[in-house]
Order: sequence, then structure tokens, then C-alpha cells
Amino acid sequence: MKRRQFIQSSLGSGLLFAAHDAVQGAMPASSLHWRDTIFAGLGTTLSIRAAHADAQALALALQRARQVVAHVEDEMSLFRPNSKLSQLNQTGVLHRPSPALLHVLQLSQRVAQQSRGAFDVTVQPLWQLYAQANQGGRLPRPEEVAKAQRSVGWQHLQVNETQVTLAKPGMGVSLNGVAQGYAADLVRASLSRDGVAHALINTGEWSSIGSADGQRPWILGVSDPRAADQWLARVVMNGLSIATSADDQCTFSDDRKHHHIFNPHTGYSPLDIASVTVAASTCAMADALTKVLFVGGYERSLQIAKSWGVSALVVHKNGEWKASHSFPRVAGS
Repeated sequence: MKRRQFIQSSLGSGLLFAAHDAVQGAMPASSLHWRDTIFAGLGTTLSIRAAHADAQALALALQRARQVVAHVEDEMSLFRPNSKLSQLNQTGVLHRPSPALLHVLQLSQRVAQQSRGAFDVTVQPLWQLYAQANQGGRLPRPEEVAKAQRSVGWQHLQVNETQVTLAKPGMGVSLNGVAQGYAADLVRASLSRDGVAHALINTGEWSSIGSADGQRPWILGVSDPRAADQWLARVVMNGLSIATSADDQCTFSDDRKHHHIFNPHTGYSPLDIASVTVAASTCAMADALTKVLFVGGYERSLQIAKSWGVSALVVHKNGEWKASHSFPRVAGS
């Protein structure tokens, strides 16, 4: 799956954070050890840039952060046949889910309920249908979509501490719409426990600790989904988490009308939005809400973001875009 080239960071060609003028009160760069780690996981290339006063402690902190991501994959990856999520999809039941998996499923169900099903982790049958049809060089027929859509429904996903159950035949769960954000939250917590002073975390979605080079805020550039080398805005992290969903990340048709984001109520991709970027206090919530705004449509998108207490930048398929007044844009961008 094509993943997050939509937002660039200080680890890639889209370096946009403020230059290296000293900021009063910032920890001197000479007292910090900086290290980058880049690795594969969660269906994409992940990266962490971090700083610590102790080089050995930093190395151990980054090692533990990678182990955190590996644990998320063991629990929630569809690419691992032995993951707990794969086991659930294969058998329809999972006994004694881990605290991590239980947390993500319960969060997903709360978002599903509050969004009236705009976010729904049971869209996996639709993904499987479109992926299979795409391999044959075609789009699914309407009757195929209707059949798969009948197996979608968050209300039929039963979740408690004892077991998780798929209550309808043909159901399947995908956590691709929230697991990357959740992984960013876990990595941030792990690095903080290990005394990391500053970090930029890319798990496919983005989180941060402290500031860039111990001085200025982490700043990400949000690119135009129709022209990846052009920037729409620069975003100041300031402790927020940033997540993006876009119709160019995994497409089933050249016109991007059909892609990996589905309206659970129709079985088809939302019609008018090209991309959504959400800034929120947690990355799991930012990740999930990008889909809620996608399904809600361009006209109502910022109103929906406000109702969730988050801010957003939303791009229409015609190139028009808008952002919440509270979206953390750099002045003038």
C-alpha cells in the first residue's frame, strides 16, 4: 500500500522546521545527543529522530520504541497471518484480547458510535473485494459491492475483556485506519518514559516531543495531493499529533474516484475530498478522525472537526482547500 508521502518531515526532503537560531531557555545542542533511526513497519517506512543527554540511554530508548511498534504489528497487522487481528478475521472470535488490542478496538467502537458509523473498522470485506478486483484489472460490480457492504457494520463487532466476536458471516476487521496513529502514541509514551528530551515520530502518522534541535518547534509541511512537490501549509506541532488520509495513497482507479477510504454506508469511496489532515492531542484519534471527515464530505468537514474538538485542513478534489481557524499553521503559510 502506498503510504504517507503526503506529509514530509525533518527526516526527508520536506525539511521545514525553523532554522537554528538559539531560543532563550532551550537546552544547548552540545549537551544533547541526536540520533535517527529508520525502519520498516506497519506497511510503510518509519522513522524517529530523537535527542537525549545520554547517548547510551538514547540508543536503548530507540530500541524499545522499535519494539513497541513490533508489538503493535504482532497484534494488529493484516500483513502478518499470525497476528491477533488475523486470527480474529480467520476464526471470527478472539479470546482474551491484549490490553493494547482491546484499547484500540474500544476506541474504534466509540468513534464509530459517535460518528454514526462514518468510521468503521469492519470495512475489511470492502477492501478485500476492491483489492481482488484490482488484481484482475477491473472494479467490482455493483452487486459485488452490495454483497460485501452487507458484511460491514460496527454494531456487529462485539468487544469486551473476555473476547472479541464477529457476529455476522463474512465480517472482517481492519485497523489500518487507527493502528499507525496508536503506534505513534505508544512510541511517544515510551520515549518520554526513557527520558528523551526531543523527538519527531513517524509511524505513518506523526507525533513529537519537545522541539527540533532543542530549539525551535517541529514543523511539518503539508503537500498538495495533486502536486506532491508543492506545499499547501506548514504546521507547527507544539505537542500535537498530525494524521493525514488522502485519495492518492492507495487507488483502485486512475481518476482516484475509488480508493482505500470507504463510506461504510455505501461501499464506495467518498466523492468530493482529496485529502484530510487532522491535528489532535492523540495520534490515534487524529488518525481515526481523518476518515470521519472524509465520509462527512467537504462542505461539513470543518464543522465536524470542531464538534470533535480537533482542527483540520481539508482539500477538495477540485484543488480548493480550507482549514480550521485553530489549525496550527505557520503564519503566512
